[in-house]
Amino acid sequence: MQPNLINLAIVDDHTLFRKTLKNYLAEQRNINVFIQSPDIPDLLIKLKDFYIHILLMDLFLPNINGFDAIKMIKSEYPDIKIVVLTMCTDMNLLSQLLDSSVYGIISKSDEPEEVINAINSVAEHRIYRSKLLTEIMYWGKQVRIRNQNAQPHVELSDREKEVLQLLWEEKSNKEIANHLFLSIRSVEKIRQDMKDKLNVKSTIGLLKYAINEQIIRISRPWLNNSNFSENGKQFKI
Repeated sequence: MQPNLINLAIVDDHTLFRKTLKNYLAEQRNINVFIQSPDIPDLLIKLKDFYIHILLMDLFLPNINGFDAIKMIKSEYPDIKIVVLTMCTDMNLLSQLLDSSVYGIISKSDEPEEVINAINSVAEHRIYRSKLLTEIMYWGKQVRIRNQNAQPHVELSDREKEVLQLLWEEKSNKEIANHLFLSIRSVEKIRQDMKDKLNVKSTIGLLKYAINEQIIRISRPWLNNSNFSENGKQFKI
């Protein structure tokens, strides 16, 4: 019996990886690789000519972060099922993908057969539970348990969340005030009130809380571990 054909697209800016994956998948009887693109603009042009069931995409692409790329694709082509291929090991970042309507997250260090299994599973409208996806879900559960044990849940206002996002983007108090049409003193008060609410002593403490609670979006590809706040990024305190 002839299996149902799966129309596939691949987006990855690494040419060797993209073409090698395309050739490997083309050997499968039930897979047609119609599109291979180095970036999202090229993909969107080609999607006008082909009906695609599944998209394999890298998380970090030129000129756009993965979350915005997924949102853009789902907005224009809601029926396309997305599987993310990545070398990222930042669990803070990867856990945010679970809320992005993706059907799978696969490490590029996995065996090639993992991609085949994912494609066949997703084609049957099932989330593919890869080893990496399972690790992300377990990590997220541990974070929630740790946070619950550490302190009671604190509900922040939309304005406070906006301030946290702008702090993550390295905005100064003056820049935040201009963006939100507030006085600098008002911004300083919001920051201090959040520190009091959350029982933290620094801006880094605020940002750690915001990341653990997924209040802010991490979209910097150079963040590759969960200890970035001490060992990587230099925050303005």
